[in-house]
Amino acid sequence: MERVQSAEQFEQLTQRDQFTVIKFDTTWCPDCKNLDRFIGDIIAEHPDKEFYAMDAEEFQPIAEANQVRGIPSLLVYKNGEKLAHLHSKFAKTPGQIREYLESL
Repeated sequence: MERVQSAEQFEQLTQRDQFTVIKFDTTWCPDCKNLDRFIGDIIAEHPDKEFYAMDAEEFQPIAEANQVRGIPSLLVYKNGEKLAHLHSKFAKTPGQIREYLESL
């Protein structure tokens, strides 16, 4: 999963006319590392979405503006609008993430 490198890149990705899923994480987060173990299969099941990762500490103003209060959190954007937000406490199992993404 490609990592977002700048605020400008985040803006470009979220403005597109397609589903863009941003995983907010950090380097030290054990739940984030666990999610990384199984997210590849889930990404393969959703070719209609593009997935990116973003460090919530490195881009703290963006994380705060998007109400990211726990990590990992999965946010979905399209046409500049945040459509969905899977908070960290619900982003721990493949089943939880699949259900969330299939509801879009």
